Amino acid sequence: MSNNFHVLVTDGVSKKGVELLAALPGVKVTESKSLTEAELLVQIMDVDALIVRSQTKVSKAVIQASNRLKVVGRAGVGVDNVDVTAATAKGIVVMNTPGGNTISTAEHAFSLLLSMARFIPQAHASIKAGKWDRKSFQGVEINDKTLGIVGMGRIGTEFARRAMAFGMKVVTYDPYLSAGKARSMQVELFEKLDEMLPLCDFITLHIPMTTETKGILNKRSLALCKKGVRIINCARGGLVDETDLAEAIKSGHVAGAALDVFEVEPPPADLALRQLDSVIMTPHLGASTAEAQESVGIEVAEAVRDLLQNGSIRNAVNMPNVDAKTLEQIGPYLALAEKLGRALAQAAPSRCEQFIVNYSGKIRELDTTAISRAALKGFLVQAIGPDVNEVNAVHFAENLGLKFTESKVSDATDYAELVCVKAIAADQSSYEISGTFFGSTPRIVRLNGHNLEARPEGVLFVMENTDRPGTVGWVGTLLGKHKVNIASMSLSRSAPGSKALSVLNLDSYPDQAVIDEIMADGSVTSVKLLRL
Repeated sequence: MSNNFHVLVTDGVSKKGVELLAALPGVKVTESKSLTEAELLVQIMDVDALIVRSQTKVSKAVIQASNRLKVVGRAGVGVDNVDVTAATAKGIVVMNTPGGNTISTAEHAFSLLLSMARFIPQAHASIKAGKWDRKSFQGVEINDKTLGIVGMGRIGTEFARRAMAFGMKVVTYDPYLSAGKARSMQVELFEKLDEMLPLCDFITLHIPMTTETKGILNKRSLALCKKGVRIINCARGGLVDETDLAEAIKSGHVAGAALDVFEVEPPPADLALRQLDSVIMTPHLGASTAEAQESVGIEVAEAVRDLLQNGSIRNAVNMPNVDAKTLEQIGPYLALAEKLGRALAQAAPSRCEQFIVNYSGKIRELDTTAISRAALKGFLVQAIGPDVNEVNAVHFAENLGLKFTESKVSDATDYAELVCVKAIAADQSSYEISGTFFGSTPRIVRLNGHNLEARPEGVLFVMENTDRPGTVGWVGTLLGKHKVNIASMSLSRSAPGSKALSVLNLDSYPDQAVIDEIMADGSVTSVKLLRL
């Protein structure tokens, strides 16, 4: 590790994770208790990486106060305590640990299902109170019952395995799950949630909280459920409308609920669900096992280490994942794409409304998201400056009203791989630049429809002119007269006497007086100087 880094760890993250980071050369690790915003504002100033659990709140003010912060690692799945929008705007990667507590949460959710089916907590409380009341706690078997799982990610999948082992029939709603994958998992996949709900004896939620999923179980959707349904939520508070759920239980339509997460945590004393005997509540214990806490601590420490050491990104919520192997594959393209974007920003029309990155050839087989972001970063640096990076490039583009898209085409090209960047203005005027590799050497090979070969480095002199004898020689002589050396040259034209394009790699940037003299020639239509 070439640089020195300061990592701040709060909230009692696993010792093994802390030790992993502390053992790295050049890394200083500071451990702290959970911090208030005021305390964190003081400590964040010289921190490169911050690792938290759920107690410490990483607010917008904290993000803005940081001078060196590169990454916030959340030892857990939810990032509700991190202002991801503010972090993204400042180019800070936010990571979580989606895999570390998978088994722990799945087991807890399944334990709640069993406890709810057999009234175990209520019966326990009754006997502790000195009673022996068997009639009040007659439960239901789960064998041969239908379980509806909303969200078949890691935790939903583990829950399904346990349910099937207990003889349950599993149905699921997940708009991102393929039919083939559902068949291989032996679950029935529904296209619409409303079609699944009436079939379920139990429903468990394992989805993130988004604008689309907030209140996914509400008065309307609960009314569609089978009478006597039981609800489990160990995912995120707010997925179930708590007021609507309480009313559905009071009416007898919903038989019970088991909740580990709530809209407000801890839930308020007057929450109606607290007063209902058929509701089981636990204080957000899904990941609260010794194994899970150690696992997420190690996982987040490894992710932070990899980002600081070699720039590889995994488990990021505001940036595409780029592991070390992928980074090795796409590394050369990241540099090329950024230079193509930088060149395009200087050549394109002003006030562009669209920025497009297109891939053809073998590169289409790779995950090109990070490459596209590198190209967008290069394009925006001209306008925004050094504050833009791969993390916040999309955010800045949205703020500028720039539509950013990526496409992959199977069109045959003269190159094994080709990356093309294109900018389009409101009047539909546009400019595009394409690049590839000759072996391990990057080259610009197409510029606004002209085939050529130029090195993407230094100063590129791009001249369009009517093709006529002597023009290029005259320009070369003029540049030499002004002590501007030409390192290499590429010429392109479609036919004799047509529009020609000359691209020169220059060792230095010519004075404006030289450009004015060249533009005064009647055959020259444009000259662009691109700094790379």
